Amino acid sequence: MIKFDINLYINELKILLDKTINQSNKILEISNLIAERLKKNSQILVCGNGGSAADAEHFAGELLCTFEKKNRIGLRAINLSSNVAALTAWANDFSYDSFYERQVNALGSEGDVLLILSTGGGNVQTKTSLNVVNAAIAAKKKNIKVISLVGKTGGELKKISDYYILLESNSTSNIQEVHMAILHIFCKIIDKAYE
Repeated sequence: MIKFDINLYINELKILLDKTINQSNKILEISNLIAERLKKNSQILVCGNGGSAADAEHFAGELLCTFEKKNRIGLRAINLSSNVAALTAWANDFSYDSFYERQVNALGSEGDVLLILSTGGGNVQTKTSLNVVNAAIAAKKKNIKVISLVGKTGGELKKISDYYILLESNSTSNIQEVHMAILHIFCKIIDKAYE
């Protein structure tokens, strides 16, 4: 039998969740900004890599369909990693580093919101997660608000985002689990805006 300290894992997650409570005001402010933009018929562009791309898909789905309020209207949310044909064509012919930037330029408009999920936040020197960094830079040029949920040190996104929530942890899985809790809080508050 494989041994694994489940209690340690869950306790580390609890500690990170407890630290997140200290950012409640920021979470509330960001939720209200997203709700306000949606009520003005702006759209939410969401992106990430790997598990964060899956979380982006989940969040966009909650907004487009419903969360808890089954009679809420569908909201304008696009996960930028959803179009596999475009993603593979652009990555093959040009560069994956510019794929989200391309979509921000094509789909985004002033007044929209770009929500980026990244456990590391991107690093120009090590060339990690440059696609989300380039998307943020493109969004800022178009007057699109950039919100980032990041972990570790926050990376480049912490520096260039209009709003960010930093989870100071090096555990990718714990960061992603807490990101999902924050996304669900966003959904609850957005639902309330449509009561």
